[in-house]
Amino acid sequence: MQAPSVGGVMLPRGNGQTVRLSRGASLTDFAEKINANPASLVAVMLNLGEMVTATQSVSDETLQLLADEMNYNVEIVSPEEEDRELLESFDIEFGENEGGEDMLVARPPVVTVMGHVDHGKTRLLDAIRKTNVVAGEAGGITQHIGAYQVSTEVNNEERKITFIDTPGHEAFTAMRARGAKSTDIAILVVAANDGVMPQTIEALNHAKAADVPIVVAVNKIDVEGADPTKVRGQLTEFGLVAEEYGGDTMFVDISARQGLNIDQLLEAVVLTADASLDLRANAEQDAQGIAIEAHLDRGRGAVATVLVQRGTLRVGDTMVAGDAYGRVRAMLDDTGAQLEEAGPSTPVLVLGLTNVPGAGDNFLVVDEDRTARQIAEKRAARERNAAFAKRTRRVSLEDLDKVLKAGEVQQLNLIIKGDASGSVEALESSLLQLDVGEEVDLRVLHRGVGAVTETDIDLAAGSDAIVIGFNVRAEGRATSAAEREGVDVRYYSVIYQVIEEIEAALKGMLKPEYEEVELGTAEIREVFRSSKLGNIAGVLIRSGEVKRNTKARLLRDGKVVAENLNIEGLRRFKDDVTEIREGFEGGINLGNFNDIKVDDVIATYEMREKPRG
Repeated sequence: MQAPSVGGVMLPRGNGQTVRLSRGASLTDFAEKINANPASLVAVMLNLGEMVTATQSVSDETLQLLADEMNYNVEIVSPEEEDRELLESFDIEFGENEGGEDMLVARPPVVTVMGHVDHGKTRLLDAIRKTNVVAGEAGGITQHIGAYQVSTEVNNEERKITFIDTPGHEAFTAMRARGAKSTDIAILVVAANDGVMPQTIEALNHAKAADVPIVVAVNKIDVEGADPTKVRGQLTEFGLVAEEYGGDTMFVDISARQGLNIDQLLEAVVLTADASLDLRANAEQDAQGIAIEAHLDRGRGAVATVLVQRGTLRVGDTMVAGDAYGRVRAMLDDTGAQLEEAGPSTPVLVLGLTNVPGAGDNFLVVDEDRTARQIAEKRAARERNAAFAKRTRRVSLEDLDKVLKAGEVQQLNLIIKGDASGSVEALESSLLQLDVGEEVDLRVLHRGVGAVTETDIDLAAGSDAIVIGFNVRAEGRATSAAEREGVDVRYYSVIYQVIEEIEAALKGMLKPEYEEVELGTAEIREVFRSSKLGNIAGVLIRSGEVKRNTKARLLRDGKVVAENLNIEGLRRFKDDVTEIREGFEGGINLGNFNDIKVDDVIATYEMREKPRG
């Protein structure tokens, strides 16, 4: 193959070499890697039908298209890998305990409480913390993510446990999605009177995906209808077998309201940690960890709750968290007390950052303010480029024909959220029964009861799914997340309306079938010769109507002598017209085709998409 030439300039052609580029790279970045002129790559993209400037952040697909044309392999570097390379350029190792085995000391386990709504997660955390969080919150819903540390006695030894106080598994998942390993153990709360519910299974799947040990807290054992044995049986189906049944999962029957068996639950967490995990860290190195939650405080500026995972964080340290940086002005624990230092597995509130980091952003301590600023600025630039390059519109019901699955099967992914489990199941059942042939595959990725959450949007964004809200709406930041990610969220209150719209969209995904529709016929009465336009047919419209810019064929003595012609010009007397109807005379120009004679018939037609039954 010849090297691509633009304006006479030969461009370097690769021999399958791999070019590593970050997400959101520009043509200038590509040109630097292959020693080419960025302007010539702009011209190559123009030849490929893409209008791109040299400095514009482009999508992964565009980079791949250009690489294929130039015979290079392009490797898009993941954000995590790019971040690691960035830190390596500053001689910083993130995620590793420095020093040898003898430098490692035991650290407390970090625990997240998960489970179905109303099964008592917040009340359990309240019982553990022994402060009444619920009373001060609107509607008893957890208002923000925090973290705190408690002590318990196991085998006459005081042991600490750190709790990340998340509002369910959404924040847990958001952190995991950003590559943050925040949790060592998950406590799955299941109400003894309700048993396993949809969100219980969802929480369990999130915990399993994170590969963390699970301790089950069977709550509400003091409530009428409580059946802890039933819960054990139900969870066996999902791979959690109680120790008393010969499994390795610890189940503890508790009552968060009455404070029953809370100490036994804490003991179970410590014992599970000791049995399954090697929780050690170097307390002497520069601190590293993750930001659990952050917000802008009117009086104190950017405030972040961080979990120290390695090393010791001290007041006065210079830290970088995501694209935020600053010197630690003050540190507070969960009670509001000032701290001078925080070791491994210690959560603290940090003041002094320039801006608000994201949940799950890594933080690390560096030697100089200048280094911190450079790392933060490079991270911010990378995020900005990736955001510019991201396709702003994902799948919507209007453009489903663009959704293709591998091979010839086209697939529509749905996430269904409703006000009641009955209506959700009825809707899912009705949609899965839609008969639109074997070419189209409909998948319900997730269904659940309650408002559309950020987790639903994350899932939809990652799998090009459409979210259906039936008698529910998006909550909190889910709406802005959907707009940011370009996820199509549809709200309905009538079940038949959902079925009709999805069925119409699915039928639109099928490969269209076209049929020829005759528009009209014209008989040539006279042929005029024009030096500028060639031969022009003077015609009488015999049937239907003849329109400009439609397809035509020429018939002579009833036989087709020319196919696939275009009606390029249409005149009535001296005026250009768009159509001439039956019974009227006019002039027709067939473009470059001039082999026309008197008595020939011009038959015009168009291809129309056949409606599906």
